[in-house]
Amino acid sequence: MESNPKIERLLKLREESLKGGGEARIEKQHEKGKLTARERIDLLLDKGSFEEIDAFVTHRSTNFGLDKQKFLGDGIVTGYGTINGRPVYVFSQDFTVFGGSLSEAHAEKMCKIMDMAMKNGIPVIGLNDSGGARIQEGVSSLGGYAEVFWRNSMASGVVPQISAIMGPCAGGAVYSPALTDFIFMVENTSYMFVTGPNVVKTVTHEEVTSEELGGSMTHNSKSGVAHFSTANDAVCLQEIRKLMSYIPQNCEEKVPMIESKEPDASKAAALENLVPLNPNKPYDMHDVIEGIVDKDSFFEVQKEYAENIIVGFARLGGRSVGIVANQPLQLAGVLGIRSSLKGARFVRFCDAFNIPLVVFEDVPGFLPGTDQEWGGIIKHGAKLLYAFCEATVPKMTVITRKAYGGAYDVMNSKHIRADYNVAWPTAEIAVMGTKGAVEIIFRKEIGKAEDPEAKQLELEAEYTEEFAHPYRAAARGYIDDVILPSETREKLIKAFEFCQHKVDTVPKKKHDNLPL
Repeated sequence: MESNPKIERLLKLREESLKGGGEARIEKQHEKGKLTARERIDLLLDKGSFEEIDAFVTHRSTNFGLDKQKFLGDGIVTGYGTINGRPVYVFSQDFTVFGGSLSEAHAEKMCKIMDMAMKNGIPVIGLNDSGGARIQEGVSSLGGYAEVFWRNSMASGVVPQISAIMGPCAGGAVYSPALTDFIFMVENTSYMFVTGPNVVKTVTHEEVTSEELGGSMTHNSKSGVAHFSTANDAVCLQEIRKLMSYIPQNCEEKVPMIESKEPDASKAAALENLVPLNPNKPYDMHDVIEGIVDKDSFFEVQKEYAENIIVGFARLGGRSVGIVANQPLQLAGVLGIRSSLKGARFVRFCDAFNIPLVVFEDVPGFLPGTDQEWGGIIKHGAKLLYAFCEATVPKMTVITRKAYGGAYDVMNSKHIRADYNVAWPTAEIAVMGTKGAVEIIFRKEIGKAEDPEAKQLELEAEYTEEFAHPYRAAARGYIDDVILPSETREKLIKAFEFCQHKVDTVPKKKHDNLPL
């Protein structure tokens, strides 16, 4: 059969595009413990589902000898495929081509993917591994970044946007991931910063490594910029697949439903005696969550950041839900600047994508101190309050123990239009804790007593009997029921069944003015 030169040309170009920057640079990528752009896509998507677009795109620059250096794809692989059968758009930067640097053509490929994702209501996942703007192209590459940023902003709350930082991400490049919903990072091979270690040293005289300045654990534990820290590329991509299983495709879709799995029997049984009778004794709120949600379904977000609050996804009766919970093991579960920001961001994501919310509350108040006040705890605490107030998804609250002061209001109280609020018998719903309340109310009486210490204890016992329980709130209808811990799962599942078609609206406005 006679060969067809046109077909041969196509096959040759296809083969060339698969090579990226060539075998030597691919080998170097592997030596750093990193996968190539295409290997990452293969692991992220269902086998054989990837369809590439713009494989033949090249840059159009002629400056600095670039016209003699052209690679098909121009340092980024773009296309679409499926994760567990559900469609996603994806772009994966190729560090083997010009260090993954962003050119005008490179940016156009990203923008095309994002436009298609918006048009079709499909999530977009970006795998970032780039040296930044392509310096040789000057303002054209900067313009490319701005085009991407604008699309990130427009897509926010319309389709889920996931970013994986799998290599360098510096300068202006960091703002695209920062505008997306979740950021994954890889330990020891990825970093993010606006200005690198050399600039920091020049300006502030601080000696710092790339890892210390903007590595995975830095952004997961200190800055809160990232949401997940993973051991390597493969684990990172598997975690993204897991996250996607909880999230709807777009803002118009309901949450995914799968087969329900009863929680571990021993964890469910342990709920009855989990909360200590001593209000000052801590316990692990993870035990509460795992005793109630579907078995092995809890997927924690920002695990290493602001550990006094827990956020993450889980399933209840097979339905995807967002969990927000105070953590008594850390700072007694108080709300601070960091925990308020962490909670508010998560609540807003869930509300944007129709994910119902479950709050497990044990909060003694807001964290006191000059650091908190001068750092703006009033403004930042208001963000969590605002997020719960504006959320129109089904919202449930379970008060396990303390619900004190303004923090009681903030944590999805009935007064800010929560749908189903219940308390365990161990709940204490009051303006403040017993000791502090008695010291304020009975200060003169205690001072005049023959034995002030004994009088204090006597009055504390009386106050506890009168106020440190859930029944006053129940009498006012501020909670809907007082339930046994063992009843929590069943009652929440039923409540969600009846709230699944909930319709709630906010007043007409151009947009809100969140206390930023």
